[in-house]
Amino acid sequence: MLNKPRLLTPGPTPLPEEVRLAMARDMIHHRKPEFSAIMAEVQEGLRYLFGTSQAVMPLCASGTGAMAAAVTNLFSPGEKVLCIEGGKFGERWGEICAMHGQQVRKLSVEWGQAVSPRAVRQALDADPTIAGVCVQASETSTGVLHPIKQLGEITRERDTLLVVDGISAVGISPCPMDAWGLDCLLTGSQKGLMLPPGLALLSLSEKALAKAGSVKPAEFYFQLLAEREKVLKNQTMFTSAVGLILGLRESLRLFRDFGLDNVFRKQWALTMMARVGTQAMGLEPLAPQNFTWGLTAVLLPLGVDSSAVLRGASADHGVVLAAGQGYLKERVVRIGHMGYVDFGDVLAGLTAFRRAFERAGGYVGSDNALERAYEAYEQALETGPPDC
Repeated sequence: MLNKPRLLTPGPTPLPEEVRLAMARDMIHHRKPEFSAIMAEVQEGLRYLFGTSQAVMPLCASGTGAMAAAVTNLFSPGEKVLCIEGGKFGERWGEICAMHGQQVRKLSVEWGQAVSPRAVRQALDADPTIAGVCVQASETSTGVLHPIKQLGEITRERDTLLVVDGISAVGISPCPMDAWGLDCLLTGSQKGLMLPPGLALLSLSEKALAKAGSVKPAEFYFQLLAEREKVLKNQTMFTSAVGLILGLRESLRLFRDFGLDNVFRKQWALTMMARVGTQAMGLEPLAPQNFTWGLTAVLLPLGVDSSAVLRGASADHGVVLAAGQGYLKERVVRIGHMGYVDFGDVLAGLTAFRRAFERAGGYVGSDNALERAYEAYEQALETGPPDC
């Protein structure tokens, strides 16, 4: 039987037709007036998306490239950086900082749990020389949403910078940069922004810009102050990712037309749909509280391997899901519901997951999981998301 392929991973995510068509147009030159006019429009849309009055810099890189750019432009070798480690990508902050000579101070959190603002405050009180806090807004490996709003309230009182990986949060759940006091917010193109991989986006607060002025960049390519000067002239420092930026313009138009509040309402409803649906099957989420809105990490019982569930969902139903990461690779299935995904896709994903789970040896005791999932979706749409 021919199945419609459905990409329900935590990135890459499906592409809207408007975005695909925009990227299929004839190539234009990145140093000509037509491209500069497009960049001006993109900049306006990015400021709206990031919730900032600052320039947002597009970099030809993955989100990890933006993480490296942030570290090498904001912190000098020898400076202390507090890295929140509650998953695979939290570990990456520490790895990047250590590679570039920063003194890494780790605040480890159990996978599936969010960091405590109190613990961060205590760490900063204990060592006022810590120059920055690096954290994920959404820890993609575990499905946890860290309390970056509360962390911003802590760091704005100090010289410490708050550097936030918003790769699976921007365009998915609220993270308004200026209002929440985020000093650096970064993301990648292939998640909430509904684009192919290859474009990273990053913005710096006034506080971060001042700090960057005292740091010698460690990379020839990633020089954020010089990049910012180019962006203010509607250009990029090096060769632009023209096709991706053409697609980004269309993606940003969709955000404007639909409205960020409506985007967040939809993402919240899809999240509740996935969580209630899998819990109705008798399964538990890896993150019981403080969960991200873009994916649901489902903990499998012993004896059922994620690889078997993934194979069955893909081969039998055309639904592509993702395994866990690190030591939880075979114990977790991650169902992505971010970006250009609707309730029909998530219903199909839950159906494929259930059948593949049963064929892999799992037991589902409920017959009404899909009905309960859809009811949760409708209720969440009506009531809206919680106040962050």
